[in-house]
Amino acid sequence: MEDGTFRARLTTRGRRSGRPHTVWLTAVSYGGDFYFSRHEANSDWFLNALADPAVKVRVGDETLRGRASRVVDHELLSTISALKYPGQPRAAERRVAIRVTVRDPGDI
Repeated sequence: MEDGTFRARLTTRGRRSGRPHTVWLTAVSYGGDFYFSRHEANSDWFLNALADPAVKVRVGDETLRGRASRVVDHELLSTISALKYPGQPRAAERRVAIRVTVRDPGDI
């Protein structure tokens, strides 16, 4: 997938309930991985992905399984924000993000 933004459904497993939790988000594709970001680390999808990193990303008609991890590199966070909000002042805001590394489709 080309670097840039797209709409995707991210499915995590509830950290308390254990049930699937799916949300529509704007995602960023960059360097072969998917990134999901927000202003603060207090949303269920973000906390769920940190508690159980086995996630699913649905893009169009395709569902991909992946592994989530928190992005701690500040330069990478800035790059993701610039891709998500090109030319907008909010690209400079401090954000948190997860990276989803998709498994090889042969592994699914």
